[in-house]
Amino acid sequence: MSENVAGEAAPQVQQNEVVVDDSATKPSYSNFCRVTATPEEVILDFGLNPQPFAQGRQDVKANERIVMNFYTAKRLLSALSMTIQRHEGTFGSIELDVRRRAGGQGTNA
Repeated sequence: MSENVAGEAAPQVQQNEVVVDDSATKPSYSNFCRVTATPEEVILDFGLNPQPFAQGRQDVKANERIVMNFYTAKRLLSALSMTIQRHEGTFGSIELDVRRRAGGQGTNA
């Protein structure tokens, strides 16, 4: 056991390990997410929009709904932010404007 300057025992820091069993998880793809909330929960509906750039009404079937409390939502926000920062640090900025991605239209090149 380690001691601090006053000779008292330093508190031990316990590390927690979370082991996730994903053996029964079914992967799915989503290019659409709707976020709604109640005073107690955040609701994420995921789906597939077959024509994301179509004009007019688009019907999207949500195939997954994740409901979480705001504490978990804030931890998710932080984890996603760190993941995107690492990705952009490795591969460059993620351009959200589809016109710029599709051929340089709208750029100041």
